[in-house]
Order: sequence, then C-alpha cells, then structure tokens
Amino acid sequence: MAEARGASNRAFHSTFEMMRWIVWVQRKGGEEWFRERDLSSEQAFVLGYLIQNPGSIQRDIARVSRTSAASVSSLLKGMERRGLVERRTEEGDDRSKRVFVTSHARDLIDGLEPVMTEVEQGILAPLDDAERASLHALLTKITTELGEPTLP
Repeated sequence: MAEARGASNRAFHSTFEMMRWIVWVQRKGGEEWFRERDLSSEQAFVLGYLIQNPGSIQRDIARVSRTSAASVSSLLKGMERRGLVERRTEEGDDRSKRVFVTSHARDLIDGLEPVMTEVEQGILAPLDDAERASLHALLTKITTELGEPTLP
C-alpha cells in the first residue's frame, strides 16, 4: 500500500492509522464550538442523540456511545446538575429512568448539525461524488459485518 500523507506530511503506515486521524480531525473540528458552550464532545453527542431519541434509557445511551453504564450515569449526573437533561422514572418502575433534554439544552446545541456537516464536508473535500459514494459503500460493507462492541 502506498503511504498516505496528511497536511503536515505525516506518514501513515496503516488504514487504521488513517481512520484514527480522520476521527481525530472530526473531533477537533467541533471542539471549539463545544468549548464555546462549555460542553464536552461526549455531552454534545448525548444531547444530539436524546433530541433524536427522547426518553431513551441509560443502557441505550451507553450502547450508542460505546461506553459503560457507569460512565453514562456519571455523565448524566453532571448534565442534570447543569440543567441539560432530566431523568424521569417510569410509572410503576422506579428503577427505570427515561432521559430527556431540557429546553435550555436544545437552545445550547442549536446549530450543532450544520457545524458537524461543515466538518464532514471539509474532511471529504478531496473526494469527488463518485469517490464519496464508493467510500460510503465500502464503510457500509465493513460496518454491516461488524458486531456490536462489547464493554468490559
């Protein structure tokens, strides 16, 4: 495989190293926007997920964020203290709590999607439409075959 080079003439030695670099660039692309709102990327991700999936349970959030239930619980506690989310118990089951974003959180992350779309467009800029479609098809093929990651 030919060596790929990043903007700073960084040599990549494997496909996975390139994939990690792309994820890093994506994460850095939203970092300033998150920082301006005093949010971590994890908090922004959870808020975005909850806006699309209101009333999710902690286990769902842990699954999609690829983290442990304990980590999600800690994250949600901090977000709850800031007035970003609220947890509501289900009627008849005090142990099961559904998580919802607050109107304050909705206002706070309004505009996240266009920012992340711009980051994605910047990452994909070197590719033409056919190459983007091919990349999408290849990644779909890989992710379809991968099972859900298990957590310790």
